[in-house]
Amino acid sequence: MAYEVILPKLGQTVEESRIVEWLKQEGDAVDRGDVLFTVETDKAVLDVEASRKGYLRKILAPEGTMLPVLSVVGLITRTADEPLDEDEASPEAGSPAQPQPAAAEQAEAPAEATAPSAAAGTDGERLFASPRARKAAREHGIAIDNVVGTGPNGRIIERDVMAYVTAQPKATPVAQHVAANLGVDLSTLSGTGPRGRITKRDVLAAGVPETVGAPETVGAPEPDGGVPSEAGVLTEVPVKGVRAVIMQRMHESHTTTAPVTLTMEVDATDFVALRERLKVSLADKLGFNLSYNDLLIKLAAKALRDFPYINARLVGDVIQHLDAVHVGLAIDTDRGLLVPHVSDADRKGLVEIAKDVRAMVERTRTGRSLPDELSGGTFTITNLGMYEVDGFTPIINFPETAILGVGRIKAMPAVHNGEIAVRQMMWLSLTFDHRLVDGAPAARFMQAIKQLIEEPYLLLA
Repeated sequence: MAYEVILPKLGQTVEESRIVEWLKQEGDAVDRGDVLFTVETDKAVLDVEASRKGYLRKILAPEGTMLPVLSVVGLITRTADEPLDEDEASPEAGSPAQPQPAAAEQAEAPAEATAPSAAAGTDGERLFASPRARKAAREHGIAIDNVVGTGPNGRIIERDVMAYVTAQPKATPVAQHVAANLGVDLSTLSGTGPRGRITKRDVLAAGVPETVGAPETVGAPEPDGGVPSEAGVLTEVPVKGVRAVIMQRMHESHTTTAPVTLTMEVDATDFVALRERLKVSLADKLGFNLSYNDLLIKLAAKALRDFPYINARLVGDVIQHLDAVHVGLAIDTDRGLLVPHVSDADRKGLVEIAKDVRAMVERTRTGRSLPDELSGGTFTITNLGMYEVDGFTPIINFPETAILGVGRIKAMPAVHNGEIAVRQMMWLSLTFDHRLVDGAPAARFMQAIKQLIEEPYLLLA
């Protein structure tokens, strides 16, 4: 008997993944816990381990294949020469995993195969369907009572289920969500995914209008009297993977929220001095230098606990104030902008936060973030100070309520205690969703951030 190797659901929001590399080949012996293959989601590249000992007899999904989660991608047998029956030897890659029947279920299977199965339909009447029809309905995730039967006395047979499935657009849940946001009719699309399934990539491609006609050449003649040539295409970058996710989320945030940005100048002189002292005092304990981002996450977590209306999200027509404070940090990577978060940041000390951030940044930049590290945040910090940016208008990391933009810290003349002095000044930008929070409460939250930066000893309060 062969055991199915399943493409796992790596995170609550992951609906499909791509096989990157098989580290075991057909015929190789595997132990429980051995890495079989690596898989890429829209967020990270992760290892998938064997759940049992045996031999990898069949690889059903080659490298580079994009599949829905919970698909069957390979087969493991107990021995190297155990025969595979015809169905096991050539199942369709990407088919949904089937539960292994218990002994009692196996004993009942022959009896079930000889008689039609009856159950109550939606109108209370008895609904008759063959076992094969019910199995096909379960495999394709459809309600059997939606199918019209053409068998004897209206009995639903397998052919009826397959006809119903064929008539429905095949699309991943993510593709359905994106299509709804972009107003794309799934029935007009052809899928490029496994078994012709419509993927998010197909929907995004359909949602971008093509340029009609050749562009007109506009502008004055060149010095030699000629007409400026039309700009050619240097490179083309397919919108997929992380970039497609960023595009979809930025579009969703821009079209869904009512963003307002507040800016504030902050005297960060004591904040800079504190960081310099902590760099020295915590060097042995950390093994690396404490960063400004570590301190910002700490003080933002304290402010969010004091102002819970910022630590919120909108679900339907209800504003939910959240009991956990998960502070995200926007990180620039080769794959695009990603936002992992420090979970329960309000309950952690500065040393623990600093260690979490360092490990989190390393995993994110190498494409090995933990499955749920990139989702579930409640507030985000984005820092462009290292690029000499003073102020900007960050976009809310939907469905969060607000995002804090941090500019550079710069020595500037300022009024301090009634005199002109050189102070370390910085700009903060808070973008918030005005549907959930009004301007004055958002400003009070920003004042709390400002006070913690200007008087960082309040972190001890």
